[in-house]
Amino acid sequence: MPLPTRRMITHTKKTRRLVLTSTIVVAAIAGVMLMPLLSQAAEVLYNGIRLPSPWPPKDHKVTLDPPAPAPYLLSPPAVIPIDVGRQLFVDNFLIEKTSLRRVFHPAKYHAVNPVVKPDKPWENEGPFPSAMVFSDGVWFDPHDRLFKMWYMGGYLNSICLATSGDGIHWTKPVFDVRPGTNVVHTANRDSTTIWLDLEEKDPSHRYKLMHYLHPGGTETVTVHYSPDGIHWGDAMARSGPCGDRSTIFRNPFRKVWVYSIRAGTPEVGRCREYWETRDLAEGAKWNAGEPTLWVGADRLDPRRADLDTQPQLYNLDCVAYESLMIGLFTIWRGQGQDRAKPNDIAVGFSRDGFNWDRPSRKVFIPLSERYGDWNWGNIQSAGGCCLVVGDKLYFYVSGRAGVQGSRDSGVCGTGLAVLRRDGFASMAARGAEGALTTRPVTFSGKHLFVNADVDGGELRAEALDRNGKVIPPFTRANCVAVKADKTLQQLKWKGAKDLARLAGKPVRFRFYLRNGELYSFWVSPDQSGASRGYVAAGGPGFTGPADTVGSAAYRAAAGQ
Repeated sequence: MPLPTRRMITHTKKTRRLVLTSTIVVAAIAGVMLMPLLSQAAEVLYNGIRLPSPWPPKDHKVTLDPPAPAPYLLSPPAVIPIDVGRQLFVDNFLIEKTSLRRVFHPAKYHAVNPVVKPDKPWENEGPFPSAMVFSDGVWFDPHDRLFKMWYMGGYLNSICLATSGDGIHWTKPVFDVRPGTNVVHTANRDSTTIWLDLEEKDPSHRYKLMHYLHPGGTETVTVHYSPDGIHWGDAMARSGPCGDRSTIFRNPFRKVWVYSIRAGTPEVGRCREYWETRDLAEGAKWNAGEPTLWVGADRLDPRRADLDTQPQLYNLDCVAYESLMIGLFTIWRGQGQDRAKPNDIAVGFSRDGFNWDRPSRKVFIPLSERYGDWNWGNIQSAGGCCLVVGDKLYFYVSGRAGVQGSRDSGVCGTGLAVLRRDGFASMAARGAEGALTTRPVTFSGKHLFVNADVDGGELRAEALDRNGKVIPPFTRANCVAVKADKTLQQLKWKGAKDLARLAGKPVRFRFYLRNGELYSFWVSPDQSGASRGYVAAGGPGFTGPADTVGSAAYRAAAGQ
């Protein structure tokens, strides 16, 4: 892969002034906006956050100094709507007061790894045997009820497709694109992203591909559509200038596509630019200097002791998960002469789709420090980021075995890392009881659910009015204690069928926790526990991009 000097964009004062003062040109073809969506009036999001105008901000800076807290954390909404998704405690957005301790949790590798490895002749074409996601995409297709993985087959050679019934054991079907193989796109490639768009109305555009041609020297990507993820049409558009590790993602909260563009500055090296659009193909036609500087690594990202190099942001894959955006930050921490890139993955969170909060800089998905392991070098995330499989999240990542004494990638495969559902962070109480009081929230549902591990402890809750007074009968004394370790369990009160009488009113929830961990809460419209939040790259039992089935997805994942 190229060094950070391959594309260095210097944003001079003159360039910034031209961008800030340029006229926003909006052209409509069949009612589709062609340029990025610079809001003329303040936009209020599903969670009460009000976006400033214009949006996205055009004067955003990326430096080695840690960024200021996200604006929505400094000034959260007075009342937070919580109808969309499970409410995760990854930051203080929802918390007014607490004596609990926040704990961040890494994903853990599955015992069977790598789950996909290069074992076909065409996967051995090129300098290194390869069957790895390089973003690409891993999705659960509810139409076919299959896990589907698009990956690099042969180093920089092609896109292949594997399928699975359980997400662990994978097969490589034979298709007709390159007869006798599972190749679905034959052009040489670098980074690609495949997106299963379950909100797409045109069945021929159900799958979307952003493809970087390699070698090409064009420093652009092309956009393709497919009805089945196998047969891809001609390029619908060619993008403006971008680096080779650029990716795309869908922000369903705002119904926009976002190009996560690899860029660089002299100060921070590799970083990302941001470009949003309603239409993936038509919106690809940006000009140099138009995308907004977005995010990079900074001085809080730890250095490797053996390299002592300032880390850089190598890639950023994003997805909507429940009530927020999850970002998988591939961090480049330098590279010696005797090892493949020691990249690994950290995690970040955003509630407005642009500003990132990275409260923990610990590695979320690590590489191995033992030569001979499949992931000794260069961990990279998959497009779609993660899948929801019952009470777990599945993260697929590529790893490179490397060649000792050189920078070569060696054998490149794909592995699986697993996390508890909602398990990025928990609010914990050990020993003495602790409490957490939310900010004022509103909801339209009726049933309170929690994701909590209180096996050996207990969790109770009460509801408070705007003035902080407990609302009978939703008192701590009337609450039936939760004492199990489950990712979906209902909190109930004696003397109340449900929370219907509180719907539409600003209330606070106060949770009392002893010897346990609380990961999330939400108010569901029905007793299935459906959250109405987004489920990333999907999973067994889900019928669309959001959780409308609740407990049925758990049964589907268990094969019931």
